Amino acid sequence: MPEPFLIPPFAKRCKDSAKQSFGASYTHPFVVALANGSLEPEIFKFYQIQDAKYLESFSDACAILSTKVIDPEDKLWLIDAARMALVVESELHMGYGKTLGYDSKTIAETEPTPNNLAYQNHMVASVQKGSILEGFAAIAPCPWLYIELGQHLLREKGQIEDSHPYAAWLRMYSDPGFNSYMENLLARLQKYANLSDEATKNRAVAAFGFSVHYEWMFWDQAWTKQKWPNQT
Repeated sequence: MPEPFLIPPFAKRCKDSAKQSFGASYTHPFVVALANGSLEPEIFKFYQIQDAKYLESFSDACAILSTKVIDPEDKLWLIDAARMALVVESELHMGYGKTLGYDSKTIAETEPTPNNLAYQNHMVASVQKGSILEGFAAIAPCPWLYIELGQHLLREKGQIEDSHPYAAWLRMYSDPGFNSYMENLLARLQKYANLSDEATKNRAVAAFGFSVHYEWMFWDQAWTKQKWPNQT
């Protein structure tokens, strides 16, 4: 399928290495049901609350990574990315919260699922313990997959009707305005790949791949309303 934004060489290497897992998200039953509007509201509510929990750690990862880069422009971009994860996307969560019956207190009191917590820990560990390149590689799959998936679904549907129960979600992630965000992120991924040796690049490719696996697992934890063992 066509790429909605410029893919530099190292980003292509990362995606190619995780191609099968990346593509698997497109056919996950959660995504299919979300796209055709048949997804049960309680499952979407579960997903939205868990997504809000995840974005807190995505924001943390961007903020931590901002302390490791030296270039002021990179620092500012990461700080803005950390802010966007909490402010812009939270507007979507709170909008659905009004109709589905949850609020910021609900989110704060909800435990992350096993899959969600594992993904969060992977991202934060990558930026804390790994190289700058590994950090960028670990955070890249989430926005990349959502933006590409959103625009793919828009092409498939042709248009999003106001009556669609998840129109706000589909419109947000199909917005071509996000393309600039991804081009900036992937340009920085390439920048630090150019400064890295092959061993560091290999670790970054692996970090990217783990995040792609976790993206599929995130759809799945929502679809199954995953619980911790021995929880009712």
